[in-house]
Amino acid sequence: MKGCFITIEGIEGVGKTTNLKFIQAWLEKQGIEYISTREPGGTDLGERLRELLLHGGDVSSEAELLMMFASRSQHLEKLIKPAIDQGKWVICDRFTDSTYAYQGGGRQMNLSSIESLETLVHKNVQPDLTLLLDAPVEIGRERAAKRSAADRIEAEDLAFFNRVRDMFLARAKQYDRFKVIDATQSLEDVQTNIETSLEHLLQRESV
Repeated sequence: MKGCFITIEGIEGVGKTTNLKFIQAWLEKQGIEYISTREPGGTDLGERLRELLLHGGDVSSEAELLMMFASRSQHLEKLIKPAIDQGKWVICDRFTDSTYAYQGGGRQMNLSSIESLETLVHKNVQPDLTLLLDAPVEIGRERAAKRSAADRIEAEDLAFFNRVRDMFLARAKQYDRFKVIDATQSLEDVQTNIETSLEHLLQRESV
């Protein structure tokens, strides 16, 4: 049986890292073999590009977009697609929806350019489930500020992140693979909702 591809999305401070660990524990409990990865990153090349993207100083919007997809191309070919073909589940912290949200929404880049790169880089490979952890920008930024110093993208202003959030929510309305989870709930409630989505996916794939 082919593996499943799960992505976790959302603005900064919504609890992606914490809930990724919850998903890992759930999969282990089910006896499902998995790998956990992130974008940008996931491979040696991707991690080097991640460092440049987040801490590389003055990077143009076009260069940022191309670097994101260069990292993603390597990620898919060397890690994600081989794992899925081996029957493993893949959990990825961010994927192409983040590019639409941050570069398309936040940076207001042409969506057709992103669509063209998406078609070039991963054609028919799409997540089976996308968990969108959603919270107002002010709440996410307040939580993120307590966590660590802002990187190059996290340092953008409130208007930027409101556009990012709006694009995430717009895509969630467009694609059935999304499950929007209110990240302002208690952690227990958030994880109950995540578990329900995972159970539905498992049942669907077991048919």
